[in-house]
Amino acid sequence: VSVSVSALLASVSLHHTGAPANAQIVHSGEACNVKDDNISERIYTIKEGDTLVLQCIVKGHPRPQVRWTKTAGSASDKFQEKPIFNETLRIESIKRIKGGRYYCKADNGVGVAAIKSIRVDVQYLDVPVLTVHQTISDVRGSYYQEKTVFLRCTVNSNPPARFIWKRGNVLIEQSKDNGVDIYEPLYTQGETKVLKLKNLRPRDFADYTCQVSVRNVCNIEDKSITFRLTNATSPPIIRLSVNDTVVVDPGQDVLLNCEVTAGFPPPTVVWSLYPRSLPLSAQVRGPTLILRAVTLDDAGTYNCTAVNNVGNPARKIVNLVVRTMSNLTFQITPDSNKDSETIQMGRDLKLSCHVDATPQDKVNYTWYKNGAPVFNSESLILLRSDPDMAPGTSSLEIVDMKFRDLATYSCVANFPGSRVPELRVDVNISQNSVSPPLLSVPPGGQVVSVREGGNVELVCLVVDGKPRPPILWSRAEKDLLMPSGTAVMETADGRLRLKNVSRDMMGAYRCQTAPYNGLNIKRRELQVQLNVQFPPILDPVFQDARSRNSQMVTLRCNILRSNPPRLTDIRWFRNGDAIRMPMADLKEMPELKFKLEPTNNGSYECRVSNNAGTSTCTFNVSAQPYNAEFYFDTPNPVRILKGNNYSYNLQWTQKDPEATDRIIGYWINVRKLNRGNAGSGKEPEPGVLISHTISDLKIPLSYEVRLSPITTYSTGDFVSRIIQYSERESYHVCGFENERICGFSQDRSDIFDWTRQNHLTRNPKRSANTGPDTDRSGSKEGYYMYIETSFPRLQGDKARLLSPLFNVSSVRGPKGSGRVPYCVSFYYHMKGKHIGTLNVLLRVRSIASVDSVVWMKSGHQGPEWRKAFFDISPSGPFQIVFEGIRGPSFEGDIAIDDVSITMGKCKQENTCHYCSIYLSFAPSFLTTLTSIISHLLPPTFCSYPLSTVSLTIDI
Repeated sequence: VSVSVSALLASVSLHHTGAPANAQIVHSGEACNVKDDNISERIYTIKEGDTLVLQCIVKGHPRPQVRWTKTAGSASDKFQEKPIFNETLRIESIKRIKGGRYYCKADNGVGVAAIKSIRVDVQYLDVPVLTVHQTISDVRGSYYQEKTVFLRCTVNSNPPARFIWKRGNVLIEQSKDNGVDIYEPLYTQGETKVLKLKNLRPRDFADYTCQVSVRNVCNIEDKSITFRLTNATSPPIIRLSVNDTVVVDPGQDVLLNCEVTAGFPPPTVVWSLYPRSLPLSAQVRGPTLILRAVTLDDAGTYNCTAVNNVGNPARKIVNLVVRTMSNLTFQITPDSNKDSETIQMGRDLKLSCHVDATPQDKVNYTWYKNGAPVFNSESLILLRSDPDMAPGTSSLEIVDMKFRDLATYSCVANFPGSRVPELRVDVNISQNSVSPPLLSVPPGGQVVSVREGGNVELVCLVVDGKPRPPILWSRAEKDLLMPSGTAVMETADGRLRLKNVSRDMMGAYRCQTAPYNGLNIKRRELQVQLNVQFPPILDPVFQDARSRNSQMVTLRCNILRSNPPRLTDIRWFRNGDAIRMPMADLKEMPELKFKLEPTNNGSYECRVSNNAGTSTCTFNVSAQPYNAEFYFDTPNPVRILKGNNYSYNLQWTQKDPEATDRIIGYWINVRKLNRGNAGSGKEPEPGVLISHTISDLKIPLSYEVRLSPITTYSTGDFVSRIIQYSERESYHVCGFENERICGFSQDRSDIFDWTRQNHLTRNPKRSANTGPDTDRSGSKEGYYMYIETSFPRLQGDKARLLSPLFNVSSVRGPKGSGRVPYCVSFYYHMKGKHIGTLNVLLRVRSIASVDSVVWMKSGHQGPEWRKAFFDISPSGPFQIVFEGIRGPSFEGDIAIDDVSITMGKCKQENTCHYCSIYLSFAPSFLTTLTSIISHLLPPTFCSYPLSTVSLTIDI
């Protein structure tokens, strides 16, 4: 359906708005208590295991993005920064480590980000732990010993727990028993209490109970633990069936037994593996731990702990070592005293052998010469552990080498008596089999170029030397790691293969001969330069360029980096087609200028190439207007209409309206109604709020609204949002005609509740002399809210009814004031000789929820419904609270109906409509006239003393 522009001019209004982000934190979870700390921060108290729900109520335009973060309040969890981008933070079954300070940060890029914080205090009480400690000391000047027992009770709790000690079922009071002392040890911060039994007496052998309490905060019940003290009470003693260190082969079964030799009560034995949990294959049978077919992962420190809460726990440690052996290497060291790098007759020579093993000190090395075992002699010296080499290295020194020493030497490493396979390495020593290595980089291999994303091979070869050692690769630049993440990479053939090369791999690489599996001499070293080529890096990668038609447009593509730096081509395209233009200067910044017309809108690309590839700057050039931005902080956008309908005040702003042709209107499409509207009273301006009322919406349906700006030549893209019926956002007269009662709710902190009823649902046995017969309109079907003051209600009992939460608009009040006024009006009925008080309170939700009385009425007010209205100017989001207080007896029902909360000041109602003329009447006529007037004039008029009233009478 199309509507003419003129028909909508009156329905679109403009308001200036500046809307940086604003935030407020409210809770809707299972809080025990919410209070304020020094008027600066809210403290949210919750029981461990309950659900935490924090909602960040934000305002601002454009709509702010909300991020939740947390800093913890305990040393075990000093800082957590796990941002959650959501307006509502929900944590199911909250744990104590989740306590701390939570921050809600709202940012929309306008002004300074808004940050609010709330401290979450998680309350908990663990089962206490009771331990017993004994001391025996000599008493000077006497021939006996004094035995003192300390019962130590420790508990983890928040808040700090209160301790109670009992002997049997009798409370222990220090002031009434000289044989006991109750105190708190130093530096325990209230979580420990000690019961000291001095010079133990026979009656001290009994059951002792430590009871802890947090005074029922968050409905946390008390916890307790009991210990029986006897003359046999003693701490645990254990012993192991194995040595402190157990060495086994892979695949063996291991049985560890932790025998309890003393302790009463009988200790409990627990096996653990530090610092991780026991293997899945582990079997614990009482004090015995069985490990089946152990692997290398099962190695570690196993702890056996016996506990009976007497003295200190007994502990034994078993270090389980699983044998392993790998990577057997050798070294040939010429006579180091002569600075020799070759084998020479008449000089010394050392052969070394090393294996990586666990345990390293249990490795046995055996040397062979031409297959025969080698023994110490004047010319052959065996070193089981060479002090000049790495720990665990065995060496064979050949002194004053002769021709008879030229042979094949073998080194065999094994674990004696183990099933771990032995390792063997052979070294051929002859005049032709050993020579220094020579490194070489193939021609053209000093600098290797590769395109980013490709694979490359760096080559550094041992072209001469026997035996040929491995090549170790590293980055020449200090502190740079290899692509594998390690400092060094080993290659057997000297070829370093790199895949998916990136530009951060570019640089110099060092290749060196390894000091093992060859001659142990000065390391040979060369370098290879890796040059990574990549296409030009351009800015912008994408830009949305808007302009008016017939205006000149300039597009620039900046070249930030390029390797190789020499460019090979620059071309411009529109919508994929090449633009014919003179050959571009490859040394100048690419630039394109043209006049924008309706025919040349589209996607422009600047393609810049070098030998490594092509990169593109993309520009979306258009005279199409920017998208509209919905305004989400509209105060009370919903208005109730007749026939179960409602209207919605839709508001938005236009981003950069001057960037394109003049915006002449907007298309509004409402799904289901399928209506299209266009219109604007004036050209949009930056930061101007545009309003349009959408009517004929059905309660309680929701609708999708799509909005698009219109210019002379084009239509912008549609943006959409969901609007929905919400009684919280509506401002209308609430007659409590449905069960939702317009979003009102009962206050959980009062004594009893308000009741919804009408004439037909009243209790037949109700009190006859109190309460209304119908609702305010006189309808028997109409509902109202009232308080029932019959039994079991008592004098002073309160019932509170809370209105929905109203978010105060960011629009300023009249005459530049900072607060927006609201009008509150309602009807009340207070009939009965025992009527108490009806209070109306304003509850402002800010750092702390503050209640203030804004209206009050007490006592009998007559049988009619009476109207009340007043203005409020809240400083933040607010609720209206109706508080009914029960009077001295049961004839005190109070009712309310037709509650209205609207923005703006109340319209004053005149109580006197005519001019005043004073007349004198006879006393009998005045009495009759008084009775007539009391039924004709408004109730507020009749509240004045009759002797001061002047009347106008038409005769």
